[in-house]
Amino acid sequence: MRTNRTVVPAVAALALLPVVACGDDSGGSAGAAKEAAGLPQGDTPVDLDPAHFTADVDNPWFPLRPGTRWTYREVGADGEVLDVVVIATHVTRRIANGIDARVVRDTVRQDGQVLEDTFDWYAQDDEGNVWYLGEDTAEFEDGRIASREGSFEAGVDGAQPGIVMPAHPAPGQEYRQEFLEGEAEDRGAVLSAQELVEAPIGRYDHAVLTRDTNPLEPEVSEYKLYARDVGLVLTLDVSGGSGREELLEVDEAPPDAGTGPLGSP
Repeated sequence: MRTNRTVVPAVAALALLPVVACGDDSGGSAGAAKEAAGLPQGDTPVDLDPAHFTADVDNPWFPLRPGTRWTYREVGADGEVLDVVVIATHVTRRIANGIDARVVRDTVRQDGQVLEDTFDWYAQDDEGNVWYLGEDTAEFEDGRIASREGSFEAGVDGAQPGIVMPAHPAPGQEYRQEFLEGEAEDRGAVLSAQELVEAPIGRYDHAVLTRDTNPLEPEVSEYKLYARDVGLVLTLDVSGGSGREELLEVDEAPPDAGTGPLGSP
């Protein structure tokens, strides 16, 4: 669920990891390019009609059924281990652009202490594209909020929403994930929809492989792999680091989980 990390060749990078291609995507490139033309790009404004959006996100590659909890382990290049918990809450929020979004909480801890705590806002359009509409984020030092850098809300101060997962992911699709000049400029691209991925939670085929980049950090790039009906399974730093974040389990959170104040999930 998390957003982000120039690029090494995909084959060379993935050869070192438990991910292998299991199909040929070349036939869909023309259709993907046509569909990508309708996805948001760069800083180009979009005018979204709230009547064509829902907070009930059921895209199979990015499902956000309320009450679902994803638990990840993140290992940095220096061996630092972080615990990451992502919860699709039962709460919705009306964004400044008028769209009702699902609130998803993403909390990062080290040795039980909160380092980052973020509320992300997602909604799905009639076509099945999942849009990222903003985030309220906080970074902590010694138990106190030290920074809210990266926070934005679509429709406020020129911030624009973006796509986090296309309705029909296919190689060749490129899109912005978010835009607030100088603060949030993540971009995504689908590299494959026929990968095999393995993580502690299990082994999945026909996974979607994306590459996330950010012009504000041009030396940084991430690969992300999504399994159908599960969501994000594995994140790999392929440039600007060698970190790895892998899914440990998916379960049900208590109805009120993930809705407390920042820093105290």
